[in-house]
Amino acid sequence: MPESFMDRYAMPPCAKLLGWHLIEADPKAGRIKVGFDGKPEFCNPAGFIQGGLLSAMLDDTMGPAVLLHTNGAAYTATISMTVNFLAPARVGRFIGEAQVTQVGKTVAFIEARLTDEKGTLVATATSTARVVETAKAIGQGAAT
Repeated sequence: MPESFMDRYAMPPCAKLLGWHLIEADPKAGRIKVGFDGKPEFCNPAGFIQGGLLSAMLDDTMGPAVLLHTNGAAYTATISMTVNFLAPARVGRFIGEAQVTQVGKTVAFIEARLTDEKGTLVATATSTARVVETAKAIGQGAAT
């Protein structure tokens, strides 16, 4: 993937934990595709990736979609997020895809999907997020 403005930002610890890596991006369309690593440490007692970690993957796909779509001008702080768990998630690689639905001056709407390495849709999400000016967000730690 060619270098983008996102390469100027240090990766947050939570993204590192999830194995976040950019696969592809279409800033004008507000679309992003991100890879994640579903580690054994993420499993619940049944041996599946715990839902909160899948939610974190979805959240860490939607926030960067807005950042990319606004060319780095806007970070997001999640106001609400609805997640639908559709299939058990096993240890392995995951692909998160997000689409920015709308970005206003103060609120953004985003939707995402998470698939496993076999292409099975394991979860979907929609999010409403507060739009925060990047310069202010970095100083306040309000980025998602």
